[in-house]
Amino acid sequence: MLSPIRLVSEAAEFAARRHSGMQRKGRGHEPYINHLAEVANLLSLATAGGDAELVAAGWLHDTIEDTETTHDELAQRFGLRVANLVTEVTEDTSLSKGERRQKQVEDAPKKSAGAKLIKIADKISNVRARIAPEPTKRQRDDLADYIAFAEKVVSGCRGVNAVLDRMFDETVALARSAL
Repeated sequence: MLSPIRLVSEAAEFAARRHSGMQRKGRGHEPYINHLAEVANLLSLATAGGDAELVAAGWLHDTIEDTETTHDELAQRFGLRVANLVTEVTEDTSLSKGERRQKQVEDAPKKSAGAKLIKIADKISNVRARIAPEPTKRQRDDLADYIAFAEKVVSGCRGVNAVLDRMFDETVALARSAL
């Protein structure tokens, strides 16, 4: 079993290697790893650094969805809880965007506590990435659409962690002021 600091650092390295060369939508197409770092950091803040497996899962939360990574590979390298959390938040990419969104809204209340925290942290990061200093109409429309979607998902995840609930609300308020 890896020590907590080794678990988190190895998850970060693994995520960086698997997402190498990928860019994120929004924020000037920054490296995708920045999103994973933000999600992991939000989870660390929310748990006061007390849940290394959750933070590791935050680093890895998109690896199954975006790369050739498998649940078994994650379980072998990082443990069953980490692999299960990543699998639980992985979207079915064979579905259309609308179907994936609807499934996220419907499934959010049924998620484990850890998966709910990852979902909230992910939505905070994604809303932040859509806030532009001088947004075009298209950027404002995209932000408004994403906020409405994120609020539906997060409403099914609330009540697990007051810190993340508050951070989501603050992020949405900031985003709305940019519209």
